[in-house]
Amino acid sequence: MGKWLKRGALAAALLVVLAAGAVFAGLQLADRRMERQVAVQVKPVALPGDAASLLRGKYLFASRGCVDCHGAEGAGRVFADNGGDLRIKGPNITTGAGGVVASYRPEDWVRAIRHGVAPGGRPLLVMPSEDYNRFTDADLAALVAYVKSLPPAQGTGAEVRLPLPARVLYGFGAIQDAAGKIDHGLPPAQAVAQGVNLQHGAYVANMCLGCHGAQLAGGRIPGGPPDWPAAADLRPVAKSGMAPYADPEAFLRMFKTGLRPDGTKIQVMPFESLREMNETDVRALHLYLKSLPARLQG
Repeated sequence: MGKWLKRGALAAALLVVLAAGAVFAGLQLADRRMERQVAVQVKPVALPGDAASLLRGKYLFASRGCVDCHGAEGAGRVFADNGGDLRIKGPNITTGAGGVVASYRPEDWVRAIRHGVAPGGRPLLVMPSEDYNRFTDADLAALVAYVKSLPPAQGTGAEVRLPLPARVLYGFGAIQDAAGKIDHGLPPAQAVAQGVNLQHGAYVANMCLGCHGAQLAGGRIPGGPPDWPAAADLRPVAKSGMAPYADPEAFLRMFKTGLRPDGTKIQVMPFESLREMNETDVRALHLYLKSLPARLQG
C-alpha cells in the first residue's frame, strides 16, 4: 500500500509541475501575442463634414456598441470589473487630456476600427473589430467624423486586466483577439439600400458576430468571464434563440426592454446600445435572421 501511495504522490506532484509549466508557457505566449505585429494594408476614408453624415455617425456610435466601452462622451468607461482579477476599461477617444487618438493619422482610424490593430501594429486586445470590419466606407467615415467632432474630455487610456485562465488560453490561441479573427484581405463592404430587406438585414447582422460567431451559431463568448451565459444560436434550429420572436414586434420590444416575451431578463447583451437601434435596422435584422438556413439541427 505504501508503494502505491508514494507512486500516487509522485504522479500528483508531476501533474502539478506540468500544470505550472503549462501556465508559465501560456503566460509567456500571451505576452508575445499581445505584442505581435499585425501587418494590414489600409487606405484612409474621406471624412464628411455635412450634417447628415455626422448624424449617421452619431447613430452608429450610439447603437453599435461604442458607448458601451467609450461612454457617451467618448471619455472611456469601465465595462467589466469583478473587483478582483477582471477589469476592462475602454480608452478616452477624444482629444482631451488622457485621450489616445491625438496622434492618429487618417489611416489609423481605419486600422483600429476595421482591423483591430493599433497604429503601431500591435493588436487591440478588446476592440471588437470583427463587428465593424464589414462597415461600408461611408459608415466608417461617418463614425470617425462624429468621434472626431466630440468635445475634448478628460479620461485615461485602456485598462485590460484578465483572469489567469483567460490569459493562458489566449496565449495558447484558444481565445482570439479581433485581429486574429478577421480576414484582413477582404475589401470594404458595398453599400446596400437601407430598408426592411434581406441585404440590409445581413449588413446589420455583422454587429452580432463578436458574440454569436461568424455563423451566428452562438456558444461560449470568446474571452468572456466564466459566469457569462453562452450566446444564443440565432439560426432556425431546435432551441434557437430566435424561437420566441416569430414576429418583428416581439423582437423590437426585446431590443427596447432587454426582456424576453415571458418577461425574463436577457443577460450580457449590450442593451444600452441596442435600444438605440432604429426600427428599420431591427426589422431588417429580424427578417434576415429568420431567413437563415437551418444548417445544423439539435
